[in-house]
Amino acid sequence: MNTGFGCELLGNFDMPSLFKEGEIMIGGIFPVFNKDVSNIATFDGEPPPPVMCALFDLRAFRWAQMMIFAIEEINTDPALLPNISLGYRILNSCSSPTNTLRAALTLASSQNEKETASGCSPAVSAVIAEAGSSQSLAVAGIIGPFQVPVVSYFSTCACLSNRAKYPTFFRTIPSDYFQAKALAALVKHFGWEWIGAIQSDNDYGRNGVLAFKEEVKKFGICIAFVGTVLRTYPQEKILKVVEMVKQSTVKVILAFTPEGDFSPLMREIVKHNITGIQWLASEAWITAPQPSTPEMYRAFGGALGFVVQKMSIPNLYPFLMNINPYRDPSEPFVKEFWETMVGCKPSLNVSDTGAAKICTGNETLMDHTQDMFFNVSQLRVTYNVYKAVYAIAHALHQLVFCRPAGEKNVKPCLNASEIHPKEVTHHLQRVNFRNQFGDDVFFDQNGNPPASYDVINWQLRNGQVEHVTLGHFTSTKNGEYRLSIEEDKIVWRAGQMVPTSVCSNACPAGTRKAQIKGQPVCCFDCIPCAEGSIANSTGATECTTCPQEYWSNERKDGCIPKTVEFLAYHEPMGVALTVVALLGASLSLLTMIVFIHYRETPVIKASNSELSFFLLLSLFLCFLCPLTFIGRPTVWTCMLRHTAFGVTFALCISCILGKTIVVVTAFKATHPSNKVAVKFGPTQQRIIVCSCTLIQVAICILWLKLNPPLPDRVFKYSNKKIVLECNTGSEVAFYVVLGYIGFLAVVCLVLAFLARKLPDNFNEAKFITFSMLIFCAVWITFIPAYVSSPGKFTVAVEIFAILSSAFGLLISIFAPKCYIILIKPEKNTRKHVMGKR
Repeated sequence: MNTGFGCELLGNFDMPSLFKEGEIMIGGIFPVFNKDVSNIATFDGEPPPPVMCALFDLRAFRWAQMMIFAIEEINTDPALLPNISLGYRILNSCSSPTNTLRAALTLASSQNEKETASGCSPAVSAVIAEAGSSQSLAVAGIIGPFQVPVVSYFSTCACLSNRAKYPTFFRTIPSDYFQAKALAALVKHFGWEWIGAIQSDNDYGRNGVLAFKEEVKKFGICIAFVGTVLRTYPQEKILKVVEMVKQSTVKVILAFTPEGDFSPLMREIVKHNITGIQWLASEAWITAPQPSTPEMYRAFGGALGFVVQKMSIPNLYPFLMNINPYRDPSEPFVKEFWETMVGCKPSLNVSDTGAAKICTGNETLMDHTQDMFFNVSQLRVTYNVYKAVYAIAHALHQLVFCRPAGEKNVKPCLNASEIHPKEVTHHLQRVNFRNQFGDDVFFDQNGNPPASYDVINWQLRNGQVEHVTLGHFTSTKNGEYRLSIEEDKIVWRAGQMVPTSVCSNACPAGTRKAQIKGQPVCCFDCIPCAEGSIANSTGATECTTCPQEYWSNERKDGCIPKTVEFLAYHEPMGVALTVVALLGASLSLLTMIVFIHYRETPVIKASNSELSFFLLLSLFLCFLCPLTFIGRPTVWTCMLRHTAFGVTFALCISCILGKTIVVVTAFKATHPSNKVAVKFGPTQQRIIVCSCTLIQVAICILWLKLNPPLPDRVFKYSNKKIVLECNTGSEVAFYVVLGYIGFLAVVCLVLAFLARKLPDNFNEAKFITFSMLIFCAVWITFIPAYVSSPGKFTVAVEIFAILSSAFGLLISIFAPKCYIILIKPEKNTRKHVMGKR
């Protein structure tokens, strides 16, 4: 209640404290006991009884002693706050946010029952608190409105960097934001992709694991499970986490908890003999002495974690050795320290009879110098307390003397009694000095120190667990981070090899990852790459499509050139077609020889020997034409094969057309009044043959000029083959050539059909009709077969059509004549040829 210009204290908490009067007071809150065993207050009657705490913590007691040591060291330093004495008031938090809140309110209140100074000013200028992040949140939240600076030595929650909520909070230990990056870098370094996490059910654990999950997510690392523990949890909750660990397939687990919250789970892990797990530790328990025992090493040996840098402060040793409960029997916490360290309860008065063993008074600490409590060569959190005290002292010096510490014969520019915590906060933000150990002490805009960690490995040496430093993690000026580890010196839980922890083994070459529905990205199936795609490395997420000219091999781990396919001379089909083509050409040539030899005979004369020779020549060329279709296509062969085919067959059908017209006109000539035969002599026959052929030649020239055929690689027929074929260039020109040949054939067929019943015994019109029927049938069936045949079979179909039609013409027209000439020479007479049946 505010009474005028004073501030009346309405009540207080009965909290024991380490106290020393000074011109400027600094408060301290430490978890000297780490468990609150008080009854829950109901707030419906008398004030609650004093807080009851259990489990004395030697480590936290040393932190409190370090604060006292640093303040006394500063009080004797002539260069730092000269002629000004620092005092302290140190309270116990019991590792409880509730009790921490009581301690914070106690420090924020005046020390006397009534303070007559103007306004309601806090009793301390700064507070050093607390170890747990949840406790520090309580302190910063309750003292913040008073603008009292709070400097933590062990609270790492990244949430405390929020300057909007906690503008007066500072710390000498890096934020979990940096520790999460360090742990994520460690996990990535060893290739662990499937890990578990244990968090304490408080701000430290929840925020730490959350920050860690966000960091490892960037590297594609999955969290299999998150177990939650707390020192006050019942046994069944702890056993649930144990069962979670046993059933999981992970081989690496991160424990982001304080040692007090993790201890119940550690005991159960050892009890259930769960070994083979590689544990990763947060800085809260990796160097804690309580769990660092050979018994715990059976399950947690080889644990890796990060801690702040260590420092040796030799002068602290005699100070700690000077602790004695008999010097000041009323000093709190010392009696419990003595009982824990020496093993007996100091007998300070006659009423002390409840202990199992009463001290004789002759006990000293000299018999216990090997205890970790007195090891001042590897101070980490204790060193943070030391830096926190000196940071506050330097801020106070700058405030009181208006200049940095270090200068001699300085005069104050402000009375110590006029110090306001807001000004201390302002100067604390600007602190930047190098201490006697060579470390630079300063805070960034969020109140955090520079990030620097040592990599710690649990190793068993001479029967004792040692925390061996094997690497470093540091932040650089440009915001990047560097991790260095001596891997060959690491002791692993599972043996000498780096343990592996994956949900699914890396997919071998030739396969790709396929996400399993409902599972994290680290759990996947391996699916073979599709035809034409490859994965030439392990763990591929996608298969790479081979270039168009290549195809995947059987293992799908490499691209091989596709097979080049074309109708070659050396393959069976090419050999057969070549033999048939040469056979047809030979038969044409032999027939021509026979006709030349027997050219004066009636059969030859009756069949128009000149046109017969032209026809045999064109058939000879038709049989040779398929040879241009066989072999690797080139520019010249592509242009030659289609044009040669078109021109030779146009010549062939033109000759047949001439012969047909001759037969028809010869019949008409039997009537004396008909002059057609006279007009259609050899000259007219040549004109018919040449003109019909020249039209096809003109079409082919236009084709070659405008859009000629050219060699082409076709990929559509087969994924594994490249078909080399001749692209017609112009489909229209190709079908015009075919259409013109078809037109000539149809005209021949019609004329020959009309003359098939002429009275001659040797009527050539019958044979022409039959040959034209064969020719038209072949080429009508050719078109659908040509369109539907793939690859080199297209060429084979075209060759087959050429050879079939050529053989049809050769056999139908010339075989009967050769039969008479060679087999039945007696019929080779004019009478027989002109006779009637």
